[in-house]
Amino acid sequence: MNADPPVNATRQADRRRETNETTVEARLVLDGGGHASVETGIGFLDHMLELVALHGRFDLEVRARGDLDVDYHHTVEDVGLVIGECLLQALADKAGIRRFGVSYVPLDEALSRVVVDLSGRPFLDFHVAFPTERVGAFPTELFEDFFRALSDRARLTLHIDLLRGRNSHHIAETIFKAFARSLAEAVTRSESHAVPSTKGTLSE
Repeated sequence: MNADPPVNATRQADRRRETNETTVEARLVLDGGGHASVETGIGFLDHMLELVALHGRFDLEVRARGDLDVDYHHTVEDVGLVIGECLLQALADKAGIRRFGVSYVPLDEALSRVVVDLSGRPFLDFHVAFPTERVGAFPTELFEDFFRALSDRARLTLHIDLLRGRNSHHIAETIFKAFARSLAEAVTRSESHAVPSTKGTLSE
């Protein structure tokens, strides 16, 4: 007989990942107050993660040390992996959640839509064309790498679409804010205590 799926009544998780390239530690509390304490060594990534905590009403702590002298890629990707692992652990069997979330967020001329399904199946559809290769020192191509890593480890389906936008900074902010708000909707507790799937599981 299969064991009962895990239950995480506190809906929080801590994860650590250490490689020759990075060391990343993270703590995520789904039922938080929007508090963030983030130090990755990459200022713009810190700012985006603070937006996720604030607009999702999560508590998020991240500490990362990486080979930033080589490139930002390893640190950005590994931070996404660890936050994804935290999310998966915090949700446990996913009983009693809404499962789906959608959010449209504008910032001046920019408008993005993010749709989340806590399906147990990792998938990212990323339709965002940044008009510049960098926001400050941050390579815009790494935003897709971050969300792919997060969706893979959190085992969620994620659709990210830029509907319009001219300023790369504005575009990035709308994406992260919309992700936070759609995820907050998806993890919200529903009136039912059942797993929201006819299969009876969202673990695979």
